[in-house]
Amino acid sequence: MKRIIFILIMVATWSGCTDLEEEPIGILAPETFFTTTDNLQAAVDGAYGHIASEEFWGRKFTLSLLLRGDMVTIGDPTTSSRRIEVDEFRMNGDNGMVTSFWPRSYAIIGSTNYAIEGAASVEGTEEEVNAIVAQARFVRAFTYYHLVRIFGEVPYIDFAVREAEALSSIEKTSVEEIYEGIIEDLEFAKTWLPDQQPFRSMPSKGTAASYLASVYLTIGNWQGAYDEATFVINNSGRFGYALEADFQDLFDATKADGLVEHIFSIDFKGLDVISGAPGIDFLPPVTGMRGPDIEGWSVAVPTVAVFNSFDDNDYRKAVSFDTEAVFDGVTVPWQDFGMANRGVSRPHIAKYYRFPGTAGNNNRDSDHNYGAMRYAEVLLIAAEASNELSGPTGEAVDYINQIRARARNAAGTMNTFPEDLTSGLSKDQLRDAILEERRIELAFEFKRWYDIKRLNLGMEVFGPTSMEPQTNFDSTRDYLFPLPDDELGRNPNLLPQNPGY
Repeated sequence: MKRIIFILIMVATWSGCTDLEEEPIGILAPETFFTTTDNLQAAVDGAYGHIASEEFWGRKFTLSLLLRGDMVTIGDPTTSSRRIEVDEFRMNGDNGMVTSFWPRSYAIIGSTNYAIEGAASVEGTEEEVNAIVAQARFVRAFTYYHLVRIFGEVPYIDFAVREAEALSSIEKTSVEEIYEGIIEDLEFAKTWLPDQQPFRSMPSKGTAASYLASVYLTIGNWQGAYDEATFVINNSGRFGYALEADFQDLFDATKADGLVEHIFSIDFKGLDVISGAPGIDFLPPVTGMRGPDIEGWSVAVPTVAVFNSFDDNDYRKAVSFDTEAVFDGVTVPWQDFGMANRGVSRPHIAKYYRFPGTAGNNNRDSDHNYGAMRYAEVLLIAAEASNELSGPTGEAVDYINQIRARARNAAGTMNTFPEDLTSGLSKDQLRDAILEERRIELAFEFKRWYDIKRLNLGMEVFGPTSMEPQTNFDSTRDYLFPLPDDELGRNPNLLPQNPGY
């Protein structure tokens, strides 16, 4: 595991990935480096920097989540085979997407572990120190929450690595134990984080509670999900949360820093940096249209069936899809996007390519703040948990209708669609309505695959009459990604490989 060992014992240089104070550092031993709360915060800032990297939120990891779901498939058939393999359920442990975001995930975790252990050497009050440790523990929980859903059993490393030998006997940890660690970290974060932070790219008390709600939803603890989600909702004023009035504003990088709906965001700064440097964001170009004067790459593109599944009267459809573009001064409809090397003739994802803010070539290096958790999702979690606990209550319906009411505001013009859900739905009908609301509201925001997995929808959503038929999908194999072969080769203790790979 030499690659992971190196990453775990260094906190990488953080060059402009967020709006937080920048201080690149390298760490050899937490007890000798950390003396002040500034040192401690710098280590946590390094973890934020790892999240806002090309290998994680900037492309490799998030693109994998997009392609694995049923809302997006490959547009350009000449794109890298590693992407096509993810999309078509043909990947193996040597897939270049996995072998990129796996080590970056453990880089995030390594940074947090050093901060957590280093806190014991820091001078400061309990409140000052634990407020920073709580950030580190939140980020560690955030990362493991993604890893356990993607891979299942993975090594749960919750200590600072000082020597390579410490990892020579490391083994995979059970899913149950990983979730126990995640919940413990989030509970600590909820206790010690402040109600609000200077930036939404730093977690607050409400952030920790929102992720607890999501975790409990995933593991089927409906009461826990309901309690945590309603805690956030009932204290939304205290935490500064609300639905944005205009859905489009959530995906306009020029408005990113003032969004009250963001509960936790991944902050890119819009710097034109060299490939591979921290902060590079490739999501806009990989979802953008290809053309002589439009420099997207048409990689992750919705099918026409996905586009048609959105009602034309829903403002969220106009925000989520690009259906026309100007090529050489001529406005072209999506049906003609494939002409003259313009990629594929399908509507493209607009959420990241339309308003990237300050950006470099191809709209890369964007200024986006990606809403990893939004207040709308907390409302959806509360509605789903409430329905599972008590059936179709007025409370659950109201949470959905708050989201629908916002969707009726089309840039200041009030529409009549989507109409409010009405009472009288059965529990099953409301469950289906909530899942559909999640699909529309959170489209292309890296949530859909997790819904498919937790609800075992694969055979349905990839079947022959689905929006994205995938004949290779195997429910005994494909709810997990393969563990990276290079890691298994370096450490046989991580064997066996996930089933079917």
